Amino acid sequence: MWPHYHRLEPVGGAGYEILKAIAPGLNGLATGIWLLGGTLGGYVIRKPGAAFFVELLAATVSMGLGSQWAIGALYSGIAQGLGAEIVFAAFVYRRFNVWVVSAAGAMAFAAEWCLELFTEGNIEKGVFYNACYLLFGVLSGIVLAGMLAWAVTSGLAKTGALDRFASGRGARELV
Repeated sequence: MWPHYHRLEPVGGAGYEILKAIAPGLNGLATGIWLLGGTLGGYVIRKPGAAFFVELLAATVSMGLGSQWAIGALYSGIAQGLGAEIVFAAFVYRRFNVWVVSAAGAMAFAAEWCLELFTEGNIEKGVFYNACYLLFGVLSGIVLAGMLAWAVTSGLAKTGALDRFASGRGARELV
């Protein structure tokens, strides 16, 4: 989604382009925010398929807005959602903490990275670029898609805004 989608977003796109110009693969640091739908959805809803559904919904909305890369956004949503879903499934949808959500963000990027090897021609950019892009993208997934989703959800749960969801039940008593 982001190699083309970033052109539509002035702030995120600028960061992506600046990092890309500094060093090969460093642009991966800007990608985590595009992974947030799956990690946030999975962490808030805490049901099988939630991460995939929310990420796919986000991609579908992007596609519905008329982007010329519409189908590419949908493919990215599928890859990212599956990546996050794999981690939540590995913990049988029973363990939810900052580490699990961060792992989901990392895996969401890893799945996107695999997709981009072929859809964006990254496989032709060589081992060094791809290793750097994977490393920086995983770090971004951990921080922006994982830790940020955890912090937002934890903050909202403390206010009672998520009481209808599993992520909100009992959160105020834990404080």
